[in-house]
Amino acid sequence: MPADLFGAPVLPGLATAGDFISPDEEGTLIAAIDAAPLAPFRFQGWTGKRLTHSYGWTYDFDRARFAESEPIPEWLRPLQARAAAFAGLEPAELAHVLLIRYDPGAGIGWHRDRPVFEHVVGVSLGAEAGMRFRRRRDGGFERRSLPLPPRAAYHLSEEARHGWEHSIAPIQETRWSVTFRSLRR
Repeated sequence: MPADLFGAPVLPGLATAGDFISPDEEGTLIAAIDAAPLAPFRFQGWTGKRLTHSYGWTYDFDRARFAESEPIPEWLRPLQARAAAFAGLEPAELAHVLLIRYDPGAGIGWHRDRPVFEHVVGVSLGAEAGMRFRRRRDGGFERRSLPLPPRAAYHLSEEARHGWEHSIAPIQETRWSVTFRSLRR
């Protein structure tokens, strides 16, 4: 689990791994993501700045509908297996993958992943970003933050997954991410 300067954990249920993939793997993944059928993220009639595409399962925020989608492609299977091992899961348990390209100025607002999902394992590519966490407390929010350097991975489970919201602040360089999710049992 990541720790702050004094050795205290950032959050229970949050694990990270630096240099999760090599620079060559990062370049290959970025090219494959850019070749995928990315489309602007849609949320209740609003169009976001980030471009996305889902495999395995998809959630339509305009219709509040969860459905199976096209299978996870072979080019993502090695990363799926590595992400599953990092999270202590079997590869097949990571049944959903979301590809995102954040162009300059794009971020993602405060949220918790949909309740249909359990484990969240992300791999950050391109520019460094900061992942922010917050939870409501009397009189305001308790906050934490975590740098996401290129090629790093994170795993949200337990308290970090269910007790905290997270967001990514807009950045001025292009960033990509691959986020795997398991389905809740």
